[in-house]
Amino acid sequence: MSIGFGIFLMAVGAIIAWAVPALWQVEGANWALIGYILLGAGALVTLIGIIMAARSGRTSQVSRSSVDPASGTRVERTERRDDVI
Repeated sequence: MSIGFGIFLMAVGAIIAWAVPALWQVEGANWALIGYILLGAGALVTLIGIIMAARSGRTSQVSRSSVDPASGTRVERTERRDDVI
């Protein structure tokens, strides 16, 4: 979701930066600056989304349950591996 939102921000920022100043002038509003800020924010959100997606793909969790033959009780064991650089 964050990757898509980042791309959306970049598209809106590009439209505002390059199309709006030629079509619509408002005193006190620097459309190019607003567009560039949205472009930067979109790039940052997209980059963070890619990093988060890559990290979550390297996490594995294994759960095992067995019965102890000596006592007859159930033993549950969970292993989690994070292969982070």
